[in-house]
Amino acid sequence: MGAVIIEIKEKFNMLTVKEMNNLQGKRVIVRVDFNVPLKDGAIRDDNRIVAALPTIKELIAKGARVVLMSHLGKVKHKLAQEDPEKFAKQIKDGNLEPVAKRLGELLNQPVVFVKETRGETLTNAVNALKDGEVLLMQNTRYEKGEEKNDPELAKIWAALGDAFVMDAFGSAHRAHASTYGIPEILKAEGKQVAVGYLVENEVANLTRCVDIKAEDRPYVAILGGLKVSDKIKVIESLLLKCDKILIGGAMAFTFLRALGHSTGNSPVEEDQLDYAKNCFLKANGKIVLPVDSIVADAFDPAERTTIQTVKANNIPNDFQGLDIGPDTRELFANEIAKAKMIFWNGPMGVFEQDEFQKGTLAVCEAIAKNDKAFTVCGGGDSAAAVKQFGYKDKFSHVSTGGGASLEMIENDGHLPGIDVVR
Repeated sequence: MGAVIIEIKEKFNMLTVKEMNNLQGKRVIVRVDFNVPLKDGAIRDDNRIVAALPTIKELIAKGARVVLMSHLGKVKHKLAQEDPEKFAKQIKDGNLEPVAKRLGELLNQPVVFVKETRGETLTNAVNALKDGEVLLMQNTRYEKGEEKNDPELAKIWAALGDAFVMDAFGSAHRAHASTYGIPEILKAEGKQVAVGYLVENEVANLTRCVDIKAEDRPYVAILGGLKVSDKIKVIESLLLKCDKILIGGAMAFTFLRALGHSTGNSPVEEDQLDYAKNCFLKANGKIVLPVDSIVADAFDPAERTTIQTVKANNIPNDFQGLDIGPDTRELFANEIAKAKMIFWNGPMGVFEQDEFQKGTLAVCEAIAKNDKAFTVCGGGDSAAAVKQFGYKDKFSHVSTGGGASLEMIENDGHLPGIDVVR
């Protein structure tokens, strides 16, 4: 991995947090990804907080005054007028105070939490920090201008720091005020702008899936999930790079319908049928579709009476496909076994239900068995499945950003929140 990272650094000319110097007494803004699942104010999974620790500890060790920024959840500001009650709930659910408490426990030192996102209270708290101290400000998405990369907001936030570190890979595909506006301003001012350990690792691993070397072939991609429309660009990019693309999940039914097959009540994007057909034909054998499906007469377990295995090209009218079948599992496993590099994004079925998790589990197992391949799980639901089934340690890399990893593949290794640091 060390050689890969050196190669990436040379290619993209990125300053890393380890290389940053003269940080004693300097205010360093760090964009982290603390978008953790919360229920009734309690953190259900702190993995994203843990993932940020190496970068934060590095800055503490260098005597920096660490100013952390993150979003949590979605905040739709139009709801403030349209549905004040729902807006108030979004604000309540997005409160980062429990995160600050948990971070303090993990760091074994107090973390200053500021309930504001701008203004005198925040500025004074940042200026009051001593060397090695850490502050977390409130949810960046409380600000209407965050997602619009409002230049005035970016200017206000940039004034809080003497340097910037990008360590929120899961948000790097978004050109927001906190991910793009701040580093753009500080870089123009000649201040240090760098990537943290998490982002450095993501770039090193995902770039290998973009710049393919001879020793990494055959290169097999596995794509699942609900919609073809969400993955058009990544499919087109991977067709230029991969030797095989295995398509499962609900998106497979759009391809099957496009080829004239019966898909029953399975979800199909009617407006993507022409694209799917042309894409399949253009792929010239690279795309591998399911040959059988596990189907049911209802999605809701309470309404379900029948589950059966049928040919994928002949799903009965009153049934919908909810997982790949045993023949497809074997077909996909055989392709995975031959691969020297594997990129996977998207489950093969409704793995959250026990009856329809065999396909996704089979992909996990097949990838785990191929110990000669470089294997990447592209975040999102597939990462959740990998963790659920206990296979996280069997992958070369499990990405922390589903959308970001896909866009990095689409864009040949480039993302706005990373490019601005280069």
